Amino acid sequence: MIDFENMAFLKLRPVTDSRLSEQVAPLLCPGESIEQQFQGIRDGIVFTDRRVIAVNTQGFTGKKKAFVVLPYNRIQAYSIESAGVMDFDTEMKLWFSGLGIVTFELIAGSDLSSLARLIGNAILT
Repeated sequence: MIDFENMAFLKLRPVTDSRLSEQVAPLLCPGESIEQQFQGIRDGIVFTDRRVIAVNTQGFTGKKKAFVVLPYNRIQAYSIESAGVMDFDTEMKLWFSGLGIVTFELIAGSDLSSLARLIGNAILT
């Protein structure tokens, strides 16, 4: 199970391969589309046009997976922090009603502006 007391996903890099897409495809609603995907060492995050889906790979073989769905309509606020000269990571924090803060640490060069537009559009409409 994903630790909700320590909801930090670290060192995520953007991916375009279909591995995460295939894992979350059974969870998608009709008409829902994947906007961006990020992969860590074993875990991944998928941003759709309606929600965030966190994939936590468990066990020695990695066959066991836990999925946590975080709908955009539960986001109360968000923040983004770009990479600096000596800092190679960017960061996005999402404040979820009833859950708390979820932190995504992305490698520098991730498209934070389109991610912020996606979240902003979802919570403002």
